[in-house]
Amino acid sequence: MPRSATTPATSVRRATHPAGFTAAPAKQPPRRDAFFDNAKYLAIVLVAMGHAWEPLRSDSRAVTALYTLVYAFHMPAFIIISGYFSRSFDASPAKIRRLVTGVVVPYVVFETAYTLFTRWSDGEPDRPISLLDPLYLTWFLTALFVWRLTTPIWRLVRWPLPVALTVAALATLTPSIGKDLDLQRTLQFLPYFVLGLCLRPEHFSLVRQWRVRLSAVPVFLAALVFAYWSVPRMDYAWFFHKDAAEDFAVPDWYGPLMTLALFGCSLVLVGCFLSWVPGRRTWFTALGAGTLYGYLLHGFFIQAANHWHWSHVGFFHEPIGKITASLIAGAIVTALCTAPVRGVFRCVMEPRMDWAFRGKA
Repeated sequence: MPRSATTPATSVRRATHPAGFTAAPAKQPPRRDAFFDNAKYLAIVLVAMGHAWEPLRSDSRAVTALYTLVYAFHMPAFIIISGYFSRSFDASPAKIRRLVTGVVVPYVVFETAYTLFTRWSDGEPDRPISLLDPLYLTWFLTALFVWRLTTPIWRLVRWPLPVALTVAALATLTPSIGKDLDLQRTLQFLPYFVLGLCLRPEHFSLVRQWRVRLSAVPVFLAALVFAYWSVPRMDYAWFFHKDAAEDFAVPDWYGPLMTLALFGCSLVLVGCFLSWVPGRRTWFTALGAGTLYGYLLHGFFIQAANHWHWSHVGFFHEPIGKITASLIAGAIVTALCTAPVRGVFRCVMEPRMDWAFRGKA
């Protein structure tokens, strides 16, 4: 082919250094993995649906069973993925800067916003703003801040997961931890984050094999049947991981036992869930990049709907009404993950804040 007849793929021009050296081509940003974006989107949809089911549990054993099943794995899945993508955190200035702008600033903004909103929605005009007592959904940001700061420690210790499980078990024996930064929940969910730190790409490849996908069907069905059976026999609040054993009025030894049992149960269900997540690009793959937006913003819609007592409408207690409520919740959180919404709220969710830091970005 003549030199002048270059194709677009071969006509890339390299910049020339003033001294005569040829500069290397600009490094392309790494491409996002469709599998993880798909998983995050599906998990956040389940989070929103779970919040929609909350006021419908009292008169429906089936809804309570489904609610219990979903709460057994949706946040663990989200936390495991968060841990997986925190493996490179080394407490360097650049990573600390990103932690501040991507976690601390959104926490301050949304903790304040939720407190002001709750004054109206819950009829508590004197509710104080407290950055030490995470309100509603903001607990995840405080937990992520603590988990990510401790990442270098978990990368250093010889047996990180057993140590994290021990910490979680001890937390269930310590009701005096209190509500500051929701530390009880932070410590009890810690093993899932540490597990994510320990995982490698080949581990996710294992659960995506067709054999695992087929096996996941009977496992999920059995879990649903067990959840239905357990509704009058077990307090599903154990899956919230926010209370000590003493708060459930059970002997202390229940705490460590339930820590291990719930971790094993959730781990199996997370594996089943991930086995069904498509690895190819789909219509919702791009929404996976905005799941934190959907997570933090959908709470305002849930609280407003509860303020207007939507669950008192008889239609929503019929099977078709419960399905409708689930679809509405899924549609709202989907819309909140879209690019236009992210563009509006990026100033508080991903602020640049060059003025607040020393050195270059």
